[in-house]
Amino acid sequence: VFINQRVCEGCGDCGVQSNCLAVVPVETPLGRKRAIDQSACNKDYSCLKGFCPSFVSIHGGSLRRLHGSNADADFPALPEPQVPALTAPFSVLLPGVGGMGVLTIGAVMGMAAHLEGRGALVMTQTGLAQKFGAVTAHLRIAPRQEDIHAHCIPQGGADLLLGADLVVASGREALARLAPGAVAVVNSHESPTADFTHDPDAAFPGGDMEAALRGATAACHFVDASALASALMGDAIAANFFLLGYAWQRGLVPLAASALTDAIRLNAVAVKQNLKAFLWGRRYAADPARVRRSAGVEEMDYAPPPQTLDELIAERERLLANYQDARYGARYRALVARVRAAEAPLGDADFPLTTAVARYYHKLLAYKDEYEVARFYTDGEFKAELERQFEGDYRLSLHLAPPLLARRDPDTGRLQKREFGAWILSAFQVLAKFRFLRGTPFDPFGYTAERRMERQVIADYEARIAELIADLDTDNHSLAVEIAGLPEFIRGFGHVKETNLVSVRRREVELVRRFHARDRAVVRVQPAPATLD
Repeated sequence: VFINQRVCEGCGDCGVQSNCLAVVPVETPLGRKRAIDQSACNKDYSCLKGFCPSFVSIHGGSLRRLHGSNADADFPALPEPQVPALTAPFSVLLPGVGGMGVLTIGAVMGMAAHLEGRGALVMTQTGLAQKFGAVTAHLRIAPRQEDIHAHCIPQGGADLLLGADLVVASGREALARLAPGAVAVVNSHESPTADFTHDPDAAFPGGDMEAALRGATAACHFVDASALASALMGDAIAANFFLLGYAWQRGLVPLAASALTDAIRLNAVAVKQNLKAFLWGRRYAADPARVRRSAGVEEMDYAPPPQTLDELIAERERLLANYQDARYGARYRALVARVRAAEAPLGDADFPLTTAVARYYHKLLAYKDEYEVARFYTDGEFKAELERQFEGDYRLSLHLAPPLLARRDPDTGRLQKREFGAWILSAFQVLAKFRFLRGTPFDPFGYTAERRMERQVIADYEARIAELIADLDTDNHSLAVEIAGLPEFIRGFGHVKETNLVSVRRREVELVRRFHARDRAVVRVQPAPATLD
């Protein structure tokens, strides 16, 4: 399954329907969207039940990988690190999640120790965990088998933490087992937690987790192994062996590389992939910039500079001109300019109200009707993104519920999605050219209840903003910003959007009442809520 992110509204209905953590958040300049973590997908395809036209089924083909010379050309020989001497028991804690190979890497490292004539014990803690559940492996290595007196690493006993998952690695259970001088190598990839399946705005406290690990270790290395493994080998499952290669090249693992690679071969599962992952991890430790270039992810450590307000307005006006025409973009700029003029006397140099209107007036104006969905599938970006992720001989099918064609569920009255073959893209190509009909009496889609609702929401927003700026002062400024930002929560398609709009309207009534309250000494401005209810 593939999600066309430009079509996605970020409503989260796919997560609600599937309860699946393979549906992951993607932050974009236009807000949080969704993507499918192809390595974690369990192939039950329940996410397709989400009422959204962004879902595409890929039949055949495979995930794209780097091949031959693209991956290895001109990469220099790696220096041999100084492998730490094993003169006493050495404990490695391997925290991760089910389905990502945590137990495999523990077994491989234990076998490598045996191949060297060392003592080794591996204990796994899985509890009730299945896919995505917390899993931890305890690996104990010693010069002799009789030097190991317990399977479980005691509190304060882990010399090395090799963390496949940031959440589990930074948990209290893992941190309590770290020795005072422990070193950690952790996959910094931000995988969603269960909260995300029912809260589309759930935040991932990655910074706090990294800080906790830094505070509990003598040294901590954070590597986005999932992203690098996916780019280099087409599968994030290789992240564990990538981390192992990185840690070994850093001189943190008291085992020979030859023993580790022999153990990978003896394991006889995904041997070629795991050997390559181990090698790429070593390379990343030696020359991270070069590996990022090879993987095509040079931007991983680059955050674009924040947009100025003028840049934001110009960009959104351009997007609206592409959406409809220049007049439509000018309509947008005119309202934003009125708000800016009204806000300027308040002296807030950041112009938060103008910024909110610039973002969310655009969002309402650019509602995703049939013409826009068709354009997002046929203007070239969708095809390019598919080719970046997949290769081979594959065919597509789209999952849609066109208002003029779809049947209604007799029990719920809601439109039902149908599967359309790739032929629909040819129809989309024609449909996208007729977007000049949007908003005219000749628009056949404009008479549906959903399109009438979207046009009314725009008119209501324009009237509301005019009302706010007419009575704007320093006391109600924060409330005005919050009201102007409410369209953030008007997401989705069909009944999903209608439900969200009801919640927004309820919240808006309360905020507007407070905005116009006479006794502002009593009415306190509250921060924006995390949820609408």
